[in-house]
Amino acid sequence: MTTAFDPIDLAGTRLANRIAMAPMTRSRAGEGGTATELTAEYYAQRASAGLIITEGVQPSVVGQGYPWTPGLHSAEQVASWRKVTDAVHAAGGRIFAQLMHTGRIGHPVLLPDGLVPVGPSAIAAEGAHFTPEGMKDLVAPRELTGPEVRATIADHAAAARNAIEAGFDGVEVHGANGYLVQQFLAANSNRRTDEWGGSVENRIRFAVEVVKAVAAEIGAERTGLRISPANTLGSIAETDTEATYTALVDAIEPLGLAYLHVMEASSGIRELTLDLRKRFSGALILNAFTDGPTGPDALALVEDGTADVISFGQLFLANPDLPARLKAGGPFNAADRATFYGGGAKGYTDYPALTD
Repeated sequence: MTTAFDPIDLAGTRLANRIAMAPMTRSRAGEGGTATELTAEYYAQRASAGLIITEGVQPSVVGQGYPWTPGLHSAEQVASWRKVTDAVHAAGGRIFAQLMHTGRIGHPVLLPDGLVPVGPSAIAAEGAHFTPEGMKDLVAPRELTGPEVRATIADHAAAARNAIEAGFDGVEVHGANGYLVQQFLAANSNRRTDEWGGSVENRIRFAVEVVKAVAAEIGAERTGLRISPANTLGSIAETDTEATYTALVDAIEPLGLAYLHVMEASSGIRELTLDLRKRFSGALILNAFTDGPTGPDALALVEDGTADVISFGQLFLANPDLPARLKAGGPFNAADRATFYGGGAKGYTDYPALTD
């Protein structure tokens, strides 16, 4: 029987186990959206994960939707990430960069030179957004023109190339959680009437073209895609979830991607997860739906064949040595939601070690 502690080959990238660190926004980047020495320490601490997937990294200036998040679109950013990947590799780990364009989720005060958030259509998400100037109402994005859609795809490919230059083992395209790729997928945020909107075939086109461009740039074996079917974050409302995601997975299946990363937004998604697994021949990483943070019970999903790899979020913040704790059956440090954001919060180096 295969267990989460067995190694796996991810299209040529050998993982020591089937326990992944899920991407988690931290809002702790240095000046100019650079990774810092603390970033390197943070990820190196967690290098016993079979795979680390970084916090969302913006592929362009306008792709930034949160304060103090890192990028991969400048030479300074690339150089800063090299220290992180070197540290992870020295500790025996493997690390993919998650490319995250937030689209309409953001605010003009986060962007320079009079830029405003962009999206498939000029439709604002509901609610307020955290900025350096406090909470501000989300604004209607500027609708991307056809040429700008193509340029945004090229931005992802360029950022992927930068990621490999920075020493990453690969790249995950963020197609989940209400950000730009999912905004194109959902009919309530994508009202376009051109080749990028309308039918399911047209609405999946942006996601497919981004993945194709990244794979062409760095190799499909170093490319993954994260999706979250039926996720309502960012005011997303999908009315044709099954049709959308089966069509999307069928379209990317021939590319030979390293993995598909599914984040389950509800208990009702499991049937679709199993269907997508059958349609996708690469590895399936699963961030399983639970009533709270993903915990030890999720390891059984590897044993029963539901997934190849399980990704853990909050539990990895509190337990940098999580694979060892999972194998030992605990104990587990409790995760504190305050560890997610803020330069002064816990979550980097100050949690008790397993040997304490």
